Amino acid sequence: MALVSCAQTDKKHKSKMDKEAASTALDESNVDTANTQVATFGTGCFWCTEAVMESLEGVKKVVSGYSGGHDPNPNYKAVCTGNTGHAECVEVTYDPKVISYADLLEAFFRSHDPTSLNRQGNDVGTQYRSVVFYHTDEQKQLAETAKAELDKSGAYANPIVTEITKFQKFYPAEDYHQNYFANNPDQGYCAFVIAPKLDKFKKVFKDKLRKHI
Repeated sequence: MALVSCAQTDKKHKSKMDKEAASTALDESNVDTANTQVATFGTGCFWCTEAVMESLEGVKKVVSGYSGGHDPNPNYKAVCTGNTGHAECVEVTYDPKVISYADLLEAFFRSHDPTSLNRQGNDVGTQYRSVVFYHTDEQKQLAETAKAELDKSGAYANPIVTEITKFQKFYPAEDYHQNYFANNPDQGYCAFVIAPKLDKFKKVFKDKLRKHI
């Protein structure tokens, strides 16, 4: 099987995951953001991160984009060079009465390898770094505590390298990146990387999934 990365495309492979992929997409039209909060995470390719976060009950909206760099006008091609300083990430709007930031952090750490520096699988570069962009001091404290506790627990064979840094600005990615998995379930990366990862995630987080998934 040819290796597939987020920055590459592959010949389309018909997948049995079509129906499941469609079910992960949130109805993000007319989202009521009253009493919601925002979290920003990077776990490597934002296509994966978006699909995972959209599956959780209490998440209202997920937008793929870029953050953490110096380029004031980032685009996918530029970010993929690794020269913009930006990480591929997602902006998650959620209802804290339904799902807590601690729950989102757990999903974040469990859905990728936080010990892998500047890469996830075949995606290599600082744009694929593991990162939490905190919006408040409380988010910072929770992220640092979660990271320290996981390191202390020995959950991973290697030290966690997740960057925890203050949020500055989020740049939404191009339209074709939004709901990417739901819209392109047969694309190579979606079929061979995202679908198995999402299936594994759902088994672990079955109690926190949106009801119809």
